[in-house]
Amino acid sequence: MTTDSRSTDEAARAAGLEVRPVAGHIGAEIEGVDLAEGLDDAQVAAIRAAVLRWKVVFFRGQRLDHAGHVAFARRFGEPVVLRKRGSASPRDVPEIETTADRLELGGRFGMDHDEWLQRRRHTLLRGWHCDHGARIDPPAATILRAETVPPYGGDTTWSNLAAAYAGLSAPVRDFVDGLRAEHRLGVGYQPRPGDDAYVRHLLDHQVASLHPLVRVHPETGERVLYVNGYYVEQITDLSRAESAAILDMLLDQATRPEYTVRFRWEPGSIAFWDNRATIHLAPSDNAHLGFPRTMHRVMLAGEVPVGVDGKPSEPVTGTEPGRW
Repeated sequence: MTTDSRSTDEAARAAGLEVRPVAGHIGAEIEGVDLAEGLDDAQVAAIRAAVLRWKVVFFRGQRLDHAGHVAFARRFGEPVVLRKRGSASPRDVPEIETTADRLELGGRFGMDHDEWLQRRRHTLLRGWHCDHGARIDPPAATILRAETVPPYGGDTTWSNLAAAYAGLSAPVRDFVDGLRAEHRLGVGYQPRPGDDAYVRHLLDHQVASLHPLVRVHPETGERVLYVNGYYVEQITDLSRAESAAILDMLLDQATRPEYTVRFRWEPGSIAFWDNRATIHLAPSDNAHLGFPRTMHRVMLAGEVPVGVDGKPSEPVTGTEPGRW
């Protein structure tokens, strides 16, 4: 499918929608649709085209409940059903994963929010990630719905990995086209002294895959700089020193401000992003404020990434296509 802006705009107008870009390389708000009323085929096509073009799209003031959220997601793919979800997730809607606030994850492993961030995000780039990137078949897309948000703080930021790749110099593009990197759950985590519940969790739930460093997008054909700070620590066939230097350079490239968009959440806001062509950064500026932040997520099943050479990703451990 084309990612041409003119085609995207024409499809939106034909469907009665308005797509308003909010940043130069990524992000657009879509107006003129009530998602709770359902979508016709023209609207589905227009929204899909906007997601492919702008990588993440935003809807405001929507009235979706859990069932409507899942129904909306199904118009664009097959929702993922996780075997394990957080305690706040609705028991009767298995497609939805809910985060009641950002303290929940850290609290599960005996750490408060600040300690969790210090051990997991001990560098500025560690928090950037795509959803479930260590899997052999990461989700194709994520649809996140805000129920309760703080009056300030709690924004999410996304980056366009296709634009980041295109912004590299030609010699560097040629170099990274042929590389692969291991994506592993929990890389870089700094353990607590003594017994660490999260380390035990990682050992019991190892997930790792060997992905191309440059992925070819299955719908647009774009080359995507498939790198993030949350799952990737080692480029295959390079020394650790070489790998670290190159990954730092590529992550700096991927998160340059001009390739990013930051979204201010409101109750009823929805963000729909292409998980194959973006990384995002969850907020870390709201936990000390004490305000609740309740978000509901549906992910769409994805495919095994394919590199420039036409070769697919390879599983390393704990991951099998289609099994969550």
